[in-house]
Amino acid sequence: MQEQLTNISLDDTVLVERCCAGDSAAAERLIIKYQDRIFNVILKMCQNRDDAAELTQDTFVRFIENVASFRGGSSFYTWLFRIAVNLTLNYCKRRSKFGMRSLDACGGGDIEDARMQLKDYLVDADPGAPGDPAILAQKREIGEIVMQSLSKLDADHRAVLVLRDIEGMAYAEIAETLGLELGTVKSRLSRARGSLKDILGLVL
Repeated sequence: MQEQLTNISLDDTVLVERCCAGDSAAAERLIIKYQDRIFNVILKMCQNRDDAAELTQDTFVRFIENVASFRGGSSFYTWLFRIAVNLTLNYCKRRSKFGMRSLDACGGGDIEDARMQLKDYLVDADPGAPGDPAILAQKREIGEIVMQSLSKLDADHRAVLVLRDIEGMAYAEIAETLGLELGTVKSRLSRARGSLKDILGLVL
């Protein structure tokens, strides 16, 4: 009989061990813990809500299928994000190859979150009271521009930018997630930020 986990605070290591032992409640706890973050990262990378939902589901299917192979060389968080990002990069590259374009941009909340995280690239869009409808409309418009500009970056640059500037991952975690050297992560991020600034400079 499985131990009840509902009100117990367990770290990822313990939960992963229980998953490997066939504890479905532990697997469910990990899924609940990370599903929103995984979905939001995928959404900002692929720019399509339906596809992001499908890729999130695929990520957790891979997690269930492969958790026994997790050896703890990295954090579980990094391991899981590596699965999600690799699936999404492959999706983005296939979409680009076949000329497919997103028809479903992020919802308003996601746009606003991204706008706040990427505020260093934006002009000051908040000169008045935050409750002013005109200011809120301006924020939404700028948010949409940011998300459209992100979609113009190539998939590899977009991945680094999302993981660092939206998800807030450390450089070392990004390097491990993407299987890159630390210097490559930093140079790719620098190029991604420069490209995004150039794109935003043309439209803002």
